[in-house]
Formats: sequence, C-alpha cells, structure tokens
Amino acid sequence: MHRFAVLLLASLVLAACSKPAPPVGRWTGTYETQELMVDARLEIEKDGSVRVSAPYVLNIDNASADDRAAMHLRVATELADDWDTVAPRPMDFDGKVFRKPGGVAPQMEWNSHSKEMKIVVYFTTHPALHIPVHAVGDFTSDPWSH
Repeated sequence: MHRFAVLLLASLVLAACSKPAPPVGRWTGTYETQELMVDARLEIEKDGSVRVSAPYVLNIDNASADDRAAMHLRVATELADDWDTVAPRPMDFDGKVFRKPGGVAPQMEWNSHSKEMKIVVYFTTHPALHIPVHAVGDFTSDPWSH
C-alpha cells in the first residue's frame, strides 16, 4: 500500500509540474477606433505552435465613412492574401499568457474558464492593445461583418 501511495504522489507532482497545453483552434477579431483599425487572425496548432497576424491602419482620424469601408476591405484582403505566408512559431504558454520563447511581453491571453482569447498588439508609443478574438471554425473574407 505504501508503494501505491508513493506512485500516486509522484504522479500528482509530475502532473502539477507539466506544461499546460494551449487551446487548439482558430480565432478572429477586429478592432476599430477613430484613429486605428485592426483585423486579427490567430491559429494554434495541435503541437502548440502559433500563427498570428494583425494588419492595421493607423492615424485615420479624418477618414470618411467611404474611406473606412475601403480600409476594411484593404486590411481584410491583406490578411487573407498573406495568411498562407504566416509561419507557425513556438510560444511559451503558462496556462494563461502566451509569450515569445524566453520573452516577457504578453502576446496573447487565454481565459480557460470563459474560453476568451485576446491578442496583445503593440503600436509604437501607444499602450498595448488587448483585442478580443472569437473562436471560428474557418476564417471569413469579411471579418467586419460580425
């Protein structure tokens, strides 16, 4: 019986020390303010590698509604056309935050309880932007329509 208890304790310790598995799937989201427009796409593969892209347009304060519609199309088209060239890359994942290997700055945040994902985007001197993305089965050509 003592041997069983030791094996059980060892199994629990190993499980507690094991690296959490990142969620597998695809996510997409958009973000828009008076001065910024972002179209983000994320895919996490079974091996934990991550593909992420977030093309954007900045300093669009004076853009008309027609100009913004054209920018939506341009950013969405750029993302769709370039997606096949986005290489999967490894990320460190602690169960909540994704970081570049050995890095400090968060790249994505995962809430396992609510199943919510956010991509963290850094723009020049602007504060980090946390863009909520939603799970999708497949990517769409018009992410602005949701």
